[in-house]
Amino acid sequence: MKNHSAITFILLGLTDDPHLQVFLSVFLFLTYIFTVAGNLIIVLLTLVDSHLKTPMYFFLRHFSILEIVFTTVCVPRFLYSLTTGDRRVTYNACIIQLFFVILFGAAEFFLLTAMSYDRYVAICKPLHYTTIMSDRVCTILVLLCWLIGLIVVLPPISRAVQLDFCNSYLVDHFGCDPSSLLKIVCSDTQFVEQIILVVAVLTLIFTLVCVIVSYIYIIRTILRLPSAQQRKKAFSTCSSHMIVVSITYGSCIFIYMKPAKEGVAMNKVVSLLNTSVIPLMNPFIYSLWNKQVKQAFKNSVKNMAFL
Repeated sequence: MKNHSAITFILLGLTDDPHLQVFLSVFLFLTYIFTVAGNLIIVLLTLVDSHLKTPMYFFLRHFSILEIVFTTVCVPRFLYSLTTGDRRVTYNACIIQLFFVILFGAAEFFLLTAMSYDRYVAICKPLHYTTIMSDRVCTILVLLCWLIGLIVVLPPISRAVQLDFCNSYLVDHFGCDPSSLLKIVCSDTQFVEQIILVVAVLTLIFTLVCVIVSYIYIIRTILRLPSAQQRKKAFSTCSSHMIVVSITYGSCIFIYMKPAKEGVAMNKVVSLLNTSVIPLMNPFIYSLWNKQVKQAFKNSVKNMAFL
């Protein structure tokens, strides 16, 4: 076995065009700053505003925290490579990045599932909402999301660290992407690839089925409401979450369902969108489609101006 800690990978990145690299650097820097700022505003608003002390915003706060740490694991390292030209990354740093990307990604899917369950209870069982979605239950659900994410990441990572790499350490990606790393492995990767596929598909299908079942009951309950005003109000409480779910699952399904001939280039582009653009969109989706969040933001701005 080789001494893995001595391995240094070379990330090939997205492009060698210097003009495009400058554009990507500015683009990633701006998206990262706005992503962190936007999600941080959501976190602070749900902490300080009394109107946002509900289970829905408790989950939203943790979702925003996940978005911040997920994009921080990927984007700053890529920005460093673009601005300095240093594309080297150590084996240990690569494994750590892989670990946290999978952990945060899996936890995000299960947190979206918990949020859909919260909306199901709020609309289908409104009289028992405060009893069912107590502070203790919400905390347990969030902890379970992190725990299941940890369970999901351990099998592929534990097998990946046992693989032996060839003399070429060129990784055709801007980050430590599993599929790109497996291409430069000398060991038999069939078992590892099967583990990754099974874990990814099970996570995706299980959470997606839970979300779909929740929304089937939600839509059925909403359609039975007597007045159009009640139906509109009920739909408005779910619209933001439905949009975020559609974007998140849609991008992941695209990665697994895209034709093989589209290759690495498309995978890089989708990965870039997943790590920079989608985390940026979520706080704006929740603020633009949610009157309570907008009102809380206005109140906070007024209070700051008054002070």
